[in-house]
Amino acid sequence: MFSAEDSDHARAIKAYIRSHLKTLLGLEDTSGVELASMVHALARLYDFVETQSSCGSELSGSRWALLLHLMIQGKVGEREGLTPTSLSRFQGVSKNTTSALLRGLEEQGYIQRALDPDDYRVFRIQLTAAGQELIASVAPERFAYVNQLAAGLSCDEREQLTSLLEKLYHSIRANANVTPGQLRDV
Repeated sequence: MFSAEDSDHARAIKAYIRSHLKTLLGLEDTSGVELASMVHALARLYDFVETQSSCGSELSGSRWALLLHLMIQGKVGEREGLTPTSLSRFQGVSKNTTSALLRGLEEQGYIQRALDPDDYRVFRIQLTAAGQELIASVAPERFAYVNQLAAGLSCDEREQLTSLLEKLYHSIRANANVTPGQLRDV
Protein backbone atom coordinates (compact mmCIF):
# COMPACT_ATOMS: atom_id res chain seq x y z
CA MET A 1 0.00 0.00 0.00
CA PHE A 2 1.09 3.56 -0.69
CA SER A 3 1.90 5.16 2.68
CA ALA A 4 1.82 8.81 3.77
CA GLU A 5 5.62 8.68 3.86
CA ASP A 6 5.69 7.55 0.21
CA SER A 7 3.31 10.37 -0.68
CA ASP A 8 5.47 12.93 1.17
CA HIS A 9 8.56 11.59 -0.63
CA ALA A 10 6.83 11.85 -4.01
CA ARG A 11 5.76 15.44 -3.27
CA ALA A 12 9.33 16.33 -2.23
CA ILE A 13 10.74 14.91 -5.48
CA LYS A 14 8.10 16.76 -7.50
CA ALA A 15 8.92 20.04 -5.73
CA TYR A 16 12.65 19.46 -6.30
CA ILE A 17 12.16 18.79 -10.01
CA ARG A 18 9.81 21.76 -10.40
CA SER A 19 12.33 24.05 -8.68
CA HIS A 20 15.20 22.85 -10.84
CA LEU A 21 13.22 23.13 -14.06
CA LYS A 22 12.41 26.69 -13.17
CA THR A 23 15.99 27.52 -12.16
CA LEU A 24 17.94 25.63 -14.82
CA LEU A 25 15.70 26.33 -17.77
CA GLY A 26 14.20 29.63 -16.72
CA LEU A 27 10.71 28.19 -16.87
CA GLU A 28 8.03 29.83 -14.81
CA ASP A 29 5.22 27.45 -15.71
CA THR A 30 6.15 23.76 -15.47
CA SER A 31 2.57 22.45 -15.36
CA GLY A 32 2.60 21.05 -18.92
CA VAL A 33 5.85 19.16 -18.27
CA GLU A 34 4.50 17.86 -14.96
CA LEU A 35 1.25 16.77 -16.61
CA ALA A 36 3.11 14.94 -19.39
CA SER A 37 5.33 13.27 -16.81
CA MET A 38 2.31 12.10 -14.79
CA VAL A 39 0.48 10.82 -17.87
CA HIS A 40 3.58 8.83 -18.90
CA ALA A 41 4.02 7.48 -15.36
CA LEU A 42 0.36 6.41 -15.23
CA ALA A 43 0.59 4.73 -18.62
CA ARG A 44 3.69 2.78 -17.55
CA LEU A 45 2.03 1.84 -14.25
CA TYR A 46 -1.13 0.62 -15.99
CA ASP A 47 0.99 -1.42 -18.43
CA PHE A 48 3.01 -2.91 -15.57
CA VAL A 49 -0.06 -3.79 -13.51
CA GLU A 50 -1.86 -5.21 -16.54
CA THR A 51 1.15 -7.41 -17.32
CA GLN A 52 1.40 -8.60 -13.71
CA SER A 53 -2.27 -9.54 -13.46
CA SER A 54 -3.68 -11.35 -16.44
CA CYS A 55 -6.92 -12.16 -14.54
CA GLY A 56 -6.76 -15.87 -15.23
CA SER A 57 -5.87 -15.44 -18.89
CA GLU A 58 -2.65 -16.43 -20.62
CA LEU A 59 -2.68 -13.12 -22.48
CA SER A 60 -0.33 -10.22 -21.91
CA GLY A 61 -1.79 -6.73 -21.85
CA SER A 62 -0.48 -6.11 -25.37
CA ARG A 63 -2.09 -9.23 -26.81
CA TRP A 64 -5.33 -8.48 -24.96
CA ALA A 65 -5.37 -4.93 -26.38
CA LEU A 66 -4.91 -6.28 -29.91
CA LEU A 67 -7.79 -8.73 -29.50
CA LEU A 68 -10.09 -6.02 -28.15
CA HIS A 69 -9.12 -3.66 -30.96
CA LEU A 70 -9.82 -6.34 -33.56
CA MET A 71 -13.19 -7.06 -31.97
CA ILE A 72 -14.23 -3.41 -31.79
CA GLN A 73 -13.05 -2.59 -35.30
CA GLY A 74 -14.80 -5.71 -36.60
CA LYS A 75 -18.06 -4.48 -35.08
CA VAL A 76 -17.78 -0.92 -36.45
CA GLY A 77 -17.07 -1.70 -40.07
CA GLU A 78 -13.65 -3.31 -40.53
CA ARG A 79 -15.18 -6.73 -41.13
CA GLU A 80 -12.47 -7.75 -43.60
CA GLY A 81 -9.88 -7.38 -40.82
CA LEU A 82 -7.05 -5.01 -40.04
CA THR A 83 -3.56 -4.85 -41.46
CA PRO A 84 -0.52 -5.50 -39.28
CA THR A 85 0.58 -1.92 -40.04
CA SER A 86 -2.63 -0.42 -38.63
CA LEU A 87 -2.33 -2.69 -35.58
CA SER A 88 1.27 -1.56 -35.13
CA ARG A 89 0.16 2.08 -35.19
CA PHE A 90 -2.63 1.32 -32.72
CA GLN A 91 -0.18 -0.30 -30.28
CA GLY A 92 2.46 2.35 -30.83
CA VAL A 93 5.13 -0.29 -31.33
CA SER A 94 7.32 -1.46 -34.19
CA LYS A 95 6.04 -3.73 -36.93
CA ASN A 96 8.42 -6.44 -35.69
CA THR A 97 6.91 -6.32 -32.20
CA THR A 98 3.41 -6.42 -33.63
CA SER A 99 4.36 -9.38 -35.84
CA ALA A 100 5.60 -11.28 -32.79
CA LEU A 101 2.39 -10.52 -30.87
CA LEU A 102 0.25 -11.59 -33.83
CA ARG A 103 2.29 -14.78 -34.32
CA GLY A 104 1.62 -15.71 -30.70
CA LEU A 105 -2.10 -14.98 -31.00
CA GLU A 106 -2.26 -17.01 -34.19
CA GLU A 107 -0.49 -19.95 -32.53
CA GLN A 108 -3.04 -19.75 -29.69
CA GLY A 109 -5.83 -19.88 -32.29
CA TYR A 110 -7.31 -16.46 -31.45
CA ILE A 111 -6.66 -14.74 -34.78
CA GLN A 112 -6.32 -15.68 -38.42
CA ARG A 113 -4.48 -14.05 -41.29
CA ALA A 114 -5.90 -13.84 -44.78
CA LEU A 115 -4.56 -12.24 -47.93
CA ASP A 116 -6.34 -9.04 -48.88
CA PRO A 117 -8.44 -9.90 -51.95
CA ASP A 118 -7.58 -6.53 -53.54
CA ASP A 119 -3.86 -6.55 -52.76
CA TYR A 120 -2.08 -9.88 -52.38
CA ARG A 121 0.89 -8.15 -50.70
CA VAL A 122 -1.27 -7.31 -47.65
CA PHE A 123 -2.57 -9.56 -44.91
CA ARG A 124 -5.80 -8.90 -43.03
CA ILE A 125 -6.03 -9.99 -39.41
CA GLN A 126 -9.35 -11.15 -37.96
CA LEU A 127 -10.55 -12.73 -34.74
CA THR A 128 -11.40 -16.41 -34.84
CA ALA A 129 -14.40 -17.86 -33.04
CA ALA A 130 -12.00 -18.92 -30.26
CA GLY A 131 -10.76 -15.32 -29.99
CA GLN A 132 -14.31 -14.02 -29.73
CA GLU A 133 -15.15 -16.63 -27.09
CA LEU A 134 -12.04 -15.74 -25.09
CA ILE A 135 -12.96 -12.05 -25.05
CA ALA A 136 -16.52 -12.85 -23.97
CA SER A 137 -15.32 -15.08 -21.14
CA VAL A 138 -12.40 -12.99 -19.84
CA ALA A 139 -13.53 -9.40 -20.44
CA PRO A 140 -15.84 -9.06 -17.43
CA GLU A 141 -13.10 -10.04 -14.96
CA ARG A 142 -10.41 -7.95 -16.66
CA PHE A 143 -12.64 -4.89 -16.86
CA ALA A 144 -13.70 -5.29 -13.23
CA TYR A 145 -10.03 -5.41 -12.26
CA VAL A 146 -9.18 -2.26 -14.22
CA ASN A 147 -12.20 -0.52 -12.69
CA GLN A 148 -10.95 -1.55 -9.25
CA LEU A 149 -7.63 0.15 -9.94
CA ALA A 150 -9.50 3.47 -10.05
CA ALA A 151 -11.54 2.74 -6.92
CA GLY A 152 -9.68 5.47 -5.02
CA LEU A 153 -11.64 8.01 -7.06
CA SER A 154 -15.37 8.61 -6.72
CA CYS A 155 -17.60 8.07 -9.74
CA ASP A 156 -17.80 11.85 -10.24
CA GLU A 157 -14.00 12.18 -9.99
CA ARG A 158 -13.51 9.42 -12.58
CA GLU A 159 -15.94 11.14 -14.95
CA GLN A 160 -14.25 14.50 -14.40
CA LEU A 161 -10.78 13.04 -14.93
CA THR A 162 -11.91 11.24 -18.07
CA SER A 163 -13.39 14.46 -19.40
CA LEU A 164 -10.20 16.39 -18.63
CA LEU A 165 -8.01 13.72 -20.25
CA GLU A 166 -10.21 13.79 -23.38
CA LYS A 167 -9.82 17.58 -23.45
CA LEU A 168 -6.03 17.18 -23.08
CA TYR A 169 -6.02 14.59 -25.87
CA HIS A 170 -7.79 16.98 -28.24
CA SER A 171 -5.50 19.84 -27.21
CA ILE A 172 -2.42 17.74 -27.98
CA ARG A 173 -3.84 16.66 -31.35
CA ALA A 174 -4.73 20.26 -32.21
CA ASN A 175 -1.27 21.55 -31.28
CA ALA A 176 0.85 18.68 -32.61
CA ASN A 177 2.95 19.31 -35.67
CA VAL A 178 1.89 16.17 -37.52
CA THR A 179 -0.33 15.41 -40.47
CA PRO A 180 -3.84 13.99 -39.96
CA GLY A 181 -2.69 10.72 -41.59
CA GLN A 182 -0.09 10.26 -38.88
CA LEU A 183 -2.78 10.54 -36.20
CA ARG A 184 -5.35 8.37 -37.96
CA ASP A 185 -4.87 5.38 -35.67
CA VAL A 186 -4.03 7.32 -32.50
